[in-house]
Amino acid sequence: MAKTEKFDLVIIGGGPGGYVAAVRAAQLDMRVACVEKEPRLGGVCLRVGCIPSKALLDSSEYYHLAKERFAEHGIKTGKLTLDLPAMMARKDKVVEDLTDNVRKLLERNKIEVVHGTARLAGSGRVEVTNAEEKDRRQTLEAKSIILATGSEPVAVPGLEFDGKNIISSSEALQLQTVPKQLGIVGGGYIGLELGSVWRRLGAEVTVIEMLPQIVAALDGQVGRTLHRILKKQGFDFRLKTKVTGAKASAKKVTVTLEAGGKEEALKFDKLLVAVGRRPLTRGLGLEEIGIETDAKTGVVIVNEKFQTKQPGIYAIGDLIAGPMLAHKASAEGIAAVEGIAGLPGEVNYDAIPAIIYTAPEVASVGLTEEQVKQRDIPYRVGTYPFTGAGRARCLGETDGFAKVIVHKKTDRVLGVHVIGARASEMIAECVLAVEFGASAEDIARTVHGHPTFSEALMEAAMAASGR
Repeated sequence: MAKTEKFDLVIIGGGPGGYVAAVRAAQLDMRVACVEKEPRLGGVCLRVGCIPSKALLDSSEYYHLAKERFAEHGIKTGKLTLDLPAMMARKDKVVEDLTDNVRKLLERNKIEVVHGTARLAGSGRVEVTNAEEKDRRQTLEAKSIILATGSEPVAVPGLEFDGKNIISSSEALQLQTVPKQLGIVGGGYIGLELGSVWRRLGAEVTVIEMLPQIVAALDGQVGRTLHRILKKQGFDFRLKTKVTGAKASAKKVTVTLEAGGKEEALKFDKLLVAVGRRPLTRGLGLEEIGIETDAKTGVVIVNEKFQTKQPGIYAIGDLIAGPMLAHKASAEGIAAVEGIAGLPGEVNYDAIPAIIYTAPEVASVGLTEEQVKQRDIPYRVGTYPFTGAGRARCLGETDGFAKVIVHKKTDRVLGVHVIGARASEMIAECVLAVEFGASAEDIARTVHGHPTFSEALMEAAMAASGR
């Protein structure tokens, strides 16, 4: 049995792009429906991505500190034991609480939440199949439709996910025992963060990366420093190495590697394949109604207003070009809705922060030194190590530095890169500086509290502006 309801806006996907867009639309007096195929709102980020991974990163960091660092602070713990089920239960509770908050947020804003699988059924129409009763369908009509279905892990030929031995990031967040040997294919954000969780809990972690460096998008100086620190923590890195095959048995995965013309076989308890993510457009019916996607990457083609070639249909977040970041999706969701409402909505892609939640954390915004050189921009660099920051000394977190890149002639901030404890929080000041077109002198002359980690930014800015 099918029924039809009419809305001003229908959003397909209840993740950070979708639910934020829904709330903004409701604030602009639109009647909004948000379609989500999973029982809980929040998307990959809240359910099996950003939030559960950070919960485990924090828990595993506490375990590591208790095991390795408390004694130097004069804290005696005695025999330390790991209760992994309790750690996982805490992670699940964090996810449950936050997804409940999203549901309540949409309810408060009188947004209609429709649980089911959505498919575009023509201009201004979305057909939703009920999640539990497949023969029950609902048609939603709207002046505008926003696609916000996110992304999924990329599978590698010969390394297909089996959910048990060859796993994606989703399964890596739900392991019931600590693997003795964990292999990770891919040296990007996801691999390093999840590798950090299980390394701290006792796993031997080997990262296999085809490129000559980990996290290729990072500023080179920062990337080299992160590699050195993680290696010191016990990570085994196999760079410029290709995985040619994997064979899973009952308890092990045998992986064949090729590097420098030589082959080698390694055995792991679990093999995490984390080579990236791709837009999740499967089943949306894009081709049938003429919505274009990039043949190589699968991203949906949109204009500067996030409009597809099909009138009234928009796409945001991981579905379109750019970094696959939750906060990017949220910003695009707001901008798209404001554009639909006739307001000036835009996203400054030069001022989107990127963060890696390893220990130390890495955070950046703007251009890297390599990008500045490639564009032949005259520049200056200022750096300051955390060994010189009093607060970092007090906490015993002196690894890393702050790096400020500025235009040589105008002193305008072009990029900021921080590797160190608290980097994820410190970067907000830098994003604001880039957004406002601030100079290094502006940061240097801003009084920073003492003692704080952010003083390193002030010092780096002073160095960049020649002070």
